[in-house]
Amino acid sequence: MDQGQGALTQLRAYLAQHDLPSNSRLPPERELCDILGVSRGELRKALAVMESNGELWRHVGKGTFIGARPTKEYSDVAAIAALTNPREVMQARLLIEPQIAREAALNATAGDIAELKQCMIASRQAQTWRQYENSDNRLHRAVAEAAHNTVLLALFDTLNAVRRAVVWGRLRDKVDRPPADHHSFVEHEALVRAIEERDMDGASQAMLRHLSHVEGNLLAPRAAAE
Repeated sequence: MDQGQGALTQLRAYLAQHDLPSNSRLPPERELCDILGVSRGELRKALAVMESNGELWRHVGKGTFIGARPTKEYSDVAAIAALTNPREVMQARLLIEPQIAREAALNATAGDIAELKQCMIASRQAQTWRQYENSDNRLHRAVAEAAHNTVLLALFDTLNAVRRAVVWGRLRDKVDRPPADHHSFVEHEALVRAIEERDMDGASQAMLRHLSHVEGNLLAPRAAAE
């Protein structure tokens, strides 16, 4: 019998004999070699075969564990924020929010439209960047609310929470408030107008253009510096 195959057979026999539960950690390689009577190289080949088959998984610095590698849990906003970056957040927004806008154009009520228009007024009247950002956040959530889809709203809220938790840095001009010709004003107007007119494609495209502009402003300076 091939030595590598022999080590694999012995390893499986050892595991079957001990009937270890899923995610149990195996002994260190040196100890396991002594138990099985195989070389380090033979053991590693056997471990690699079993890992490729999903029978065990290895974590560098922690050891080898029984069963398939566990999937990551992404239910905690702080955990997601720690693993992501502004570019990923913007990519997610570009995928999700245009579709939310499309649904808003289909399902928005008169009350939803009135709220969207009020958000636009508040953003234009903002005296500080913080006031503007608050009204901008409110407008985007109002679009999500206008979609009248609980799952989409939950997805939006999670994405928005991650966005707020990720460190973006400040890329503002040296002014205290948005300028009168700030790009978002006309872009928001186009978005709300499309939603009010039940123009699903127009609403989706308006949101896509707006977020693409936001992405360019946020990430282009960062990319240029890298």
